[in-house]
Amino acid sequence: MTITMIIQLLIVLGALWVGSRYGSLALGAISGIGLALLVFGFGLKPGTPPTDVIYIIIAAVTCAGIMQASGGMDWLIQIAEKTLRRHPDRITFLAPLSTFFLTILVGTGHVVYTLMPIICDIALKKGIRPERPCAVASVASQVGITCSPIAAAVVAFVSISNANGFDITIPQVLMVSIPACLCGLMAAAAASYHRGLDLDKDPQFQAKLKDPEQYNYIYGSSATTLDKQIPQEAKLAVYIFLAALLVIVILAAFPSLLPVWESGRLKMNIVIQIVMISAAALMIIFCKASPKTAVAGPVWQSGMVAVVAIYGIAWMADTYFSNYTNEIQTMMTDIVKEYPWAIAIVFFLVSVLINSQGAVVVAMLPLAYSLGIEGAVLLGVFPSVYGYFFIPNYPSDIATVNFDRSGTTVIGKYLLNHSFMMPGLVSVVTSTIVAYMLAMIFY
Repeated sequence: MTITMIIQLLIVLGALWVGSRYGSLALGAISGIGLALLVFGFGLKPGTPPTDVIYIIIAAVTCAGIMQASGGMDWLIQIAEKTLRRHPDRITFLAPLSTFFLTILVGTGHVVYTLMPIICDIALKKGIRPERPCAVASVASQVGITCSPIAAAVVAFVSISNANGFDITIPQVLMVSIPACLCGLMAAAAASYHRGLDLDKDPQFQAKLKDPEQYNYIYGSSATTLDKQIPQEAKLAVYIFLAALLVIVILAAFPSLLPVWESGRLKMNIVIQIVMISAAALMIIFCKASPKTAVAGPVWQSGMVAVVAIYGIAWMADTYFSNYTNEIQTMMTDIVKEYPWAIAIVFFLVSVLINSQGAVVVAMLPLAYSLGIEGAVLLGVFPSVYGYFFIPNYPSDIATVNFDRSGTTVIGKYLLNHSFMMPGLVSVVTSTIVAYMLAMIFY
């Protein structure tokens, strides 16, 4: 590696670090500065913007945002709450399952903000330390991204893999990622089951209860969606959304159903966009979903932030790696041949920096294929693209800390000793090991 390569790599890493400090849109925007320095300062040829992934995110988020505007998301949250309140003693296991499957359905982890206060409320009323279910549920909301048929990370993995000779479909990816991630989450929930002191034995929590204001803050209110009246149009919107997901999965499983032209068969990235946009239109027409309300909602807004982040990050990363493919291959060939699974560590570390699983896949998967790593290996390490729990600056983690009225879910005095570290590590390590074993067996 030359001095110039090192300097340019430091520019890439520096842009990611500064962007992560500002968060939100800054991740993509500040990556633009890094891209400008590489192109105009060092004369590197610009890489390819990840337009296919961006279009898919826009279509999926628009559809999910419209469903939220119709009230459909409230119905899904209400169904989840009924299940949790029916079995409050199992909240540490049921909470992550609820957030996990909500993310699978909607394709983004930002749908769980309404459910998090409910999880905390149930735990408090049952006398369970809220940190136990809340932390693992926050982790689960992000783990679900690698298991959703409309998530950018999954679609990008399939499209990039197909382009590099590993023919795999979305259902085949999900057949590995879903059982692997479920194993990881249940391991994390089991590890969290007796985590920390019980509330009646926690001196810090008991000291809070002696203050009437604190006591009223902790126990004086209840978070619930059960008192909401769900209109029939909201339920219809959910049915339309689920039907759209089913259509996507069927067409991905049976590509022979897709139209064919002289130039080739219709690609799944186009299918997802057409189906999602059409479903959104049906919700607007038949479910009284307001586009203005959708644009103002958290699902659509967080999705657009993800678009900007992936746009800047992936373009900057592709510019660097595409210009030094041969050099990187020479440096890493021996390591990759001996320990191909080690690419999981690279995926994880990059995710710690850029807070986006889709961006990790778009930026790093082409490099992994160029190094000669087999597609089955990369499928096996797919769960390792989630590492941004490591530094607790992601919105869902911060929101979870704020939702926990007991104060047991914390960031920690030394930043890394936070509530999400243990369940995050247990989940990702277990999921990656199980996924690797499944991929080796089936592919």
